[in-house]
Amino acid sequence: MQDLADTIAKAVGELRRRYDGTPKVGMILGTGLGGVGEAIRDRVEFPYGDIPGFPRSTSPGHAGRLVAGTFEGVPVVAMEGRFHSYEGYSLREVTFPVRVMKALGAEILIVTNAAGGMNPQYDLGDLMLIEDHINLMPDNPLRGVNDDGLGPRFPDMSEPYDRKLLKLAQDTARDLAIPFQKGVFVAVPGPNLETRAEYRMLRGMGADAVGMSTVPEVIVARHAGMRVLAFSVITDLCLPDALEPADIDKIIAVAKAGGERLEKLIATVLAKID
Repeated sequence: MQDLADTIAKAVGELRRRYDGTPKVGMILGTGLGGVGEAIRDRVEFPYGDIPGFPRSTSPGHAGRLVAGTFEGVPVVAMEGRFHSYEGYSLREVTFPVRVMKALGAEILIVTNAAGGMNPQYDLGDLMLIEDHINLMPDNPLRGVNDDGLGPRFPDMSEPYDRKLLKLAQDTARDLAIPFQKGVFVAVPGPNLETRAEYRMLRGMGADAVGMSTVPEVIVARHAGMRVLAFSVITDLCLPDALEPADIDKIIAVAKAGGERLEKLIATVLAKID
């Protein structure tokens, strides 16, 4: 764990060569949702390959850079593209940027993703506010000797998604007349999509949407004491009795369309955060 703390310090040192701000909010932008990052002003960009400890993003629709600046006047640092375990990275590597955001000063983490909708009430392009999750990842980013300087050995997960932030997002969406869903997200390792039987199982477990990310980052954020708000854009419908082959180009296009509404919602939420 000392190696982790040292690598965090090296990453922060590299970023501080060009960025001296203190972000209030960290953001992780998922597949096709880079439009939110494009709205960041006074931006300073860091390709992932230039930051110690950062892997390289290989997923379609991910720009692969860290951006610091302001979003609606709020100081932020944002990942334009995330990492996944299916790319061959450990979950400690996948979640390393969350550690760096926290070390820079961020106290809130906003996470977005593109997800498959398993709730039959959902439609393509819907926004889902994540109120809880189910973790089916094969590992845990906190496995190993714990560094008490980063967080407690057994972090509580009774409220992984901050209730006050969730209510703020709901109220803001209603004020803006932006339709939204609220549900449970289940994280699976990927990279293959699920079979009909697996979708039935996941839905039977209580999940409304499924994806290959988000939960590891949320676990580390909560370990670090950060408040979390998370959104899914429903980019494909995973209904076992009406299942169609996945079209990645279509998924990215739907994510971008949903991302326009999400950008408006996040911008207004940020302006209201205490």
